[in-house]
Formats: sequence, structure tokens, C-alpha cells
Amino acid sequence: MAPMKFGVLQFFSWPERRVSLPTVYDRALQRIEIMDRAGYDAVWLAEHHFSTYSVCPSVHMMGVEVANRTERLRIGMAVSLAAFYHPLRLAEEVALLDVLSGGRVNWGAGRGFDPTEFRVFGVPIEESAARFQEAVEITIAAWTTERLSWSGRYWRFEDVEVLPKPQQRPHPPVWLAAGSPAAIGWAARHGYSILLGPHQTFAENAANVELYRRELAAGGHALAGRELPIARLVAVAESDAAAEDIARAGVRWVAGAYINPTKASGITPHGHPMTMGEEERMARYIGSCVIHGRPERVVDEIERLRAEMYLDYLLIAPLSHSSFMMFTEKVLPKFL
Repeated sequence: MAPMKFGVLQFFSWPERRVSLPTVYDRALQRIEIMDRAGYDAVWLAEHHFSTYSVCPSVHMMGVEVANRTERLRIGMAVSLAAFYHPLRLAEEVALLDVLSGGRVNWGAGRGFDPTEFRVFGVPIEESAARFQEAVEITIAAWTTERLSWSGRYWRFEDVEVLPKPQQRPHPPVWLAAGSPAAIGWAARHGYSILLGPHQTFAENAANVELYRRELAAGGHALAGRELPIARLVAVAESDAAAEDIARAGVRWVAGAYINPTKASGITPHGHPMTMGEEERMARYIGSCVIHGRPERVVDEIERLRAEMYLDYLLIAPLSHSSFMMFTEKVLPKFL
């Protein structure tokens, strides 16, 4: 079996504002320095707006600081919320980060789904998919075309030289966040790789990978050779019971800060966790979304998932700092 890669989906959560915001950033950056030394492939920075769930409105600015503090770690966006950007500004910022980091960018793009973000930014949520798709195509065209002319549904440019170009040629590797059949189908038909998120069950992610494989083949593309980062919430402790306690506390925080019915915009066809009651949601996450347990159990669970689905890149979202450290020290070395 081919070696696995591991990355970290890095949030900048500010639960109950218990510490100062600079402390939140400092702790996250210290963790990222550990990733650089420990053998992780990449840190993937999560962009969110107007919420203490994750106070990182610019993954590109944060990426510059990550580049300054690390030597080998790749810097992923998970994701740039492309529908909210002027696409040429987006192309410039990601390309600049790629140059400043010495060609270490993994670009992940997503459309977003939080109605608050769309309302505040003045973008109609019903246009989110089309705006996102056009922004992705413009961004890549800006990187690969000496002078760009474009006439689309939302944007028009004539003979624009977009600078800088990325250091990685023809451009940084690209992933699109996809959770619905429509999003998976569009990405596959256009030959894009995908990112799969942490809020779907193991079985749902396996089904989405199979759908992606079929849609790729229908579009004349192959699954072989692609890395498909699959994000999983993770809780690790000295005992299974302690790990489950961490997992339950983490799910409660996610539910309180992030999940609510107003955000249920059809991201998954399998039953949306944002519309579930608390007891049903907890059972879903603990039983089918979170990898949790003592280190030996977590290793076994990862091996099981590798055997049951296309899992060659695990993107962990630790539910506590102690979980991150124990995963780094006692789980990650088993796969390196």
C-alpha cells in the first residue's frame, strides 16, 4: 500500500474569548512550527468571517507568516472563499504567497455556504456556485496567461497582465472543496481534484469519492495519481474514554459556534447535520465522523479507513491541543 500523507486543518477558534486573540494566533503558529518538524505534508488554513468559530479572515496573509516560520511545510488554503473575491485580486494574493514561500502553496478553493458571509459581502447566495466556478477559472487563467482577456457571466477584462505569476509552474496544485453531487460533478468534469470536509460520515465520504471517480471517468479523467485530502475531526488521549470526552466537548463547540439550521444550504445530500437535533447530531459525529481513542485505536481506525475507502491523504482537525500533540508523537510516526 502506498505511503499516506498527513496534513492539519488549522482553525483559529476563539471559544468564549477566554484568552486574548493574539494568544490564539500565537498558539496556532507554535503548533504550525511543530508540524514543520514532525513530518506533516501541509498545514491547511481555514478561512471564515464574522464568527469566533475561526478568526482567520485572510488565509493568504496568515500564509505569509506561516512561510516565515517554517522551512518545508506546504501551505494550503482550506479554503480561499473564492466567491467573495475579485478573482484577479485572488490570483495576485495566492501567487504572491507562492513566491514568498518558495513555491509551497497548495491552493484550495471553495464557494462558502454561511448566509451571514454572503449577506455582509453583498453576494447573492443563489449565485454562489456560478461565482465560485468562474472565479476559479479566472484565477488559473491569470496564472497561465501572459495577458488575460475574459468575458464571462460576472467578470470582464481586456488585456490585463496579472503579476506576479506563481513560482510553481504552470501554477500551484489546485483542489476544490466539494460535498454535494453537483459540486463533485463539476470539479470532476473539469479535471479538478477535490477536498472532502469533516462534517460528513465515513460512509458519505466513501460514497462521494466513488461518485467523483465515476464523474472523472465520464469526463475522460483518471483518479490515479491524485491526492484527495479527506478531513476528519480527531481526538486522541491516553484512554478511549478520555478521548471520547474530548470528542464530545469538541462537537458541542462546533455545534454551538458553527452549526445551526440557518446554514443548511444543501452541502451534503445525505442528511444535513445542521438540521439535526443535538442528540442525533452527537451520535452522528461520535459514531461516524470523529476519529477518537487512544493512539493504538486511532492507528487501527486509520488503517481500517484506508482499506475501506480511497484514503491516501488524511487531513486531521484536532479537537484539542493535547490531541494534536498525542497524534503527532504517537500516531503520525506509525505511518512515516
